[in-house]
Amino acid sequence: MNFVGEKLIKKLPAKFRDNAMIFFFGLFKVPLIGYVRPKVITLDENKTVIKIPLNWRNKNHLGSMYFGVMATAADICSGLAAMKQIVLSGKNIHLSFKDFSGDFKKRAEGATYFTCDQGLEIKSFVNEVIKSKERMNMPIKVVATVPKHFGDEPVATFTLTLSLKHKD
Repeated sequence: MNFVGEKLIKKLPAKFRDNAMIFFFGLFKVPLIGYVRPKVITLDENKTVIKIPLNWRNKNHLGSMYFGVMATAADICSGLAAMKQIVLSGKNIHLSFKDFSGDFKKRAEGATYFTCDQGLEIKSFVNEVIKSKERMNMPIKVVATVPKHFGDEPVATFTLTLSLKHKD
């Protein structure tokens, strides 16, 4: 990004900046992210929350959220938590996911919130990767809820194995 663009981005409020980052990452790297239209609700050192609205783009034949959209949102939520720590470290760290599992408990029949509460653990993990310079893996848990219908009761839980490698 050019110098003027960086200055402009840094002046934006954090919520706009985080949503712009997801939008442009989706636009240029993973178009499916842009298609499902995630919104960053919370992105801080402790917690990441992503909201996916239920609409015609992401419904299945039963009127609930398609499981592929839910998998995409879990990826975004856990990946964003890690990306924030990587950016703050200032190091060249490659991020990928080694595996993925999901446990679908109820139909997500409304706007769905994906939450990762492992921010501090991810921060420590990034620091370990920097010190070791080896590829390392860490399981990340993401919980999906539909507050309008089920309050804090999970409609799905996901575990993704975050794989990081520090490149010099």
